[in-house]
Amino acid sequence: MSGAGATRRTRAAGAGASAATAIDVGVEGIRVAFGDTVALDEVTLDVPAGQVTAVVGGDGAGKSTLLRVLARRITPSAGAVRTLSKAEIGYQPSTSGVWNSLSVAENIAFVGQSFRMSASRVRRRSDELLQRAGLTAARDRLGWDLSGGMRQKLGFVLAILHEPRLVLLDEPSTGVDPVSRVELWRLIAATAAADRAVLMATTYLDEAARAASVTALDRGAVIAAGTADRIVAALPGRIALDPGDTPSWNSWRRGRVRHEWIAAASDDAAVRTPAVTPTPAEPPAPRAVTPDLEDALIAYTLARDPGERSGPAHEREPGPSATRHDGPVAGAVVAAGRGVTRRFGSQLAVDDVSLDVSTGEIVGLIGANGAGKTTFLRALIGLDAPDAGTVELFGRAPDAASRERLGYVPQGLGLYRTISVDENAEFFARVYRMPRPHLPASLAEVERETVGSIGLGRQRQLAFTLALAHEPELLVLDEPTSGVDPLSRARLWDTIHAQAEAGRGVIVTTHYMQEAEQCTRLALLSQGRLLGLGSAAELTAGVTAVVVTTPEWQRAFTALGEAGLPTMLAGRTVRVAGVAPDRVREALGGIPAAVDEVAPTLEEAMVLRES
Repeated sequence: MSGAGATRRTRAAGAGASAATAIDVGVEGIRVAFGDTVALDEVTLDVPAGQVTAVVGGDGAGKSTLLRVLARRITPSAGAVRTLSKAEIGYQPSTSGVWNSLSVAENIAFVGQSFRMSASRVRRRSDELLQRAGLTAARDRLGWDLSGGMRQKLGFVLAILHEPRLVLLDEPSTGVDPVSRVELWRLIAATAAADRAVLMATTYLDEAARAASVTALDRGAVIAAGTADRIVAALPGRIALDPGDTPSWNSWRRGRVRHEWIAAASDDAAVRTPAVTPTPAEPPAPRAVTPDLEDALIAYTLARDPGERSGPAHEREPGPSATRHDGPVAGAVVAAGRGVTRRFGSQLAVDDVSLDVSTGEIVGLIGANGAGKTTFLRALIGLDAPDAGTVELFGRAPDAASRERLGYVPQGLGLYRTISVDENAEFFARVYRMPRPHLPASLAEVERETVGSIGLGRQRQLAFTLALAHEPELLVLDEPTSGVDPLSRARLWDTIHAQAEAGRGVIVTTHYMQEAEQCTRLALLSQGRLLGLGSAAELTAGVTAVVVTTPEWQRAFTALGEAGLPTMLAGRTVRVAGVAPDRVREALGGIPAAVDEVAPTLEEAMVLRES
């Protein structure tokens, strides 16, 4: 199914783009296959100058293939491609494009030579871009000594060093913390404001919503395209609050409530008909909700192939049902750190952090790359010993016995990629001296395949299944949903909430602000220290934000940035956090614009606290 103008072509350049710089870039009806696997199927997309265009989708959706087609690295078997010469294209691969064995300055010099830039031009562009990226002091640091955010910003600098007219960015912010992501987005927005065409692949929907237009891919096909608002407005059917509390194929968790997709009137009865004979009692009528981009893309995904997505609920869950157990009493502390400090040589990774996790709650760790989240997590569960302070698991010092009472999904998932799904399950069973875990249908059908061949979504499902199989009392998740599509992410969070409601404690690290908002409490770490602790509402309390709406957004973005204000592109509007409206109007000068106060985002609150 396509929506919101998925097949319509838009040739107009972005607002403010001049005829001299207007370019014609896009694809129409392209098809790309690798053997029997169709990577792109009848995909149409336009990339106008003077704006950011986003393409979203989970791992394997076809985002990278689409960018590589436009970068002239792949030739489709069908369809038309309109792109520029390689000299006019800047391309940042998903690996950042940074040579780790070279210094920042050497990376820049190498790229400059590759594009035959003069030494003076390289020096001018290098000075300008490193200053804008906040990397001037890092000129002599090797690539592998940079943080994740710094590496991605350097990759972007390398991609635009030669001043390309078309900029292609393959998930430049995946795995990057929200603070660095904001800094990177400012660089991207400034590039679009200079009348460049920017196409960016991303899995972050809050990030995609800032783009002027969005194209969503699912298994190689376009399921929706247009502005974020138009995609939401044109979603098939409607979104309502689910009146029940039992997971179903067409519902998902959003914080303390469940959202439910209800098909259009012609299909409504089929969608809502349960698999068993209904009771005579009439179910309560669902209440409509205002959907966001995440809700809308889940609806498009379900509507595309409801038959495949409508199996029994337990088969789609990442792990077993969350039955209550005879563990700690409700509200009991299951993990505690007091004054935890951890050093690596002269580097202070965690500095005097205190945090508890109790049964029935979800505690989220948020903060920049290198803030100390993973280091604190490993110390809390006894994988690393703190240099100072104390940690307790279930009321005592962590040991092998107490760690058997927790389920752990590390960033790398903790799976053996070269052996089969079934062999991973057998190995887990032997470690925990228990019967082989039951695998849901979606994993059972690939149980003979190696883990490395089954795709990221199923790998994460397997990691969750194994982590929950022994019914742990504490669930520890380190960036559990990075790279998965919105529906798979929602399913995994269904499981996380179910575990907390069953009386287990949950602690999770995440870079997704929409996920962070689902946590009971959030702990904001920066440079190893705890900057804030509380709910999302408590962390954003007292923060102000304004949105600037103007047909001359490029001029407004540039003027506000030159005034030193913390600007953020949001479609064709500009957001400014922590600044009074009058100060924003003053910085705009004579640019005609509406300046309105709006509710701040959690991301904006994080950036202001860390600045």
